[in-house]
Amino acid sequence: MLPDLKLRHMGMFVWDIDTMSQFYQDVLGFLVTDKGFVRDHHVVFLSRDPKSHHQLVMETGRPAGSGPGYGLQQISFQVGSLNDLRLMHDLVSARDDVTLIQTVDHGNSWSLYFRDPEVNRVEIYLDTPWHVEQPYLDQLDLTLSDEAIHQVTEQRLKDNPSRKPMHAWQLEMSARINLP
Repeated sequence: MLPDLKLRHMGMFVWDIDTMSQFYQDVLGFLVTDKGFVRDHHVVFLSRDPKSHHQLVMETGRPAGSGPGYGLQQISFQVGSLNDLRLMHDLVSARDDVTLIQTVDHGNSWSLYFRDPEVNRVEIYLDTPWHVEQPYLDQLDLTLSDEAIHQVTEQRLKDNPSRKPMHAWQLEMSARINLP
């Protein structure tokens, strides 16, 4: 039985990250929640939802050309528990048509990444109780117990100056987008 998967955010590769992120801010009202550099690319995280660190991720590195498949960076689904994440990991690991399976601790989420049969990137993730500036990448060992995974992430974030409780970050986001 599959866990409840909720579509939560999408990522896109772009040619001009400054123009694109400004467009989504000006035209659609998104706010920049974080930006940085990962995998030799610049990234910008944007949201209009105080409960979502990002609803849209933009990453430089879009290949030359245009048409289908040139802009999709990833499609992301949220699950409700680490057991759901483990279940999805087992499911995709058993398939011959899934490639590049990775588990990542982002500090503010625990994620499973893989490529579908047409090599599109899919993320299945679970939020953690903490916020930390992104991009943040570390190893995630799903063979550990839930308690051990929480302890490992909390220990890694202990000295991170951007660390705060997720609910505090959500309140700040609500104020930034003028929500009650």
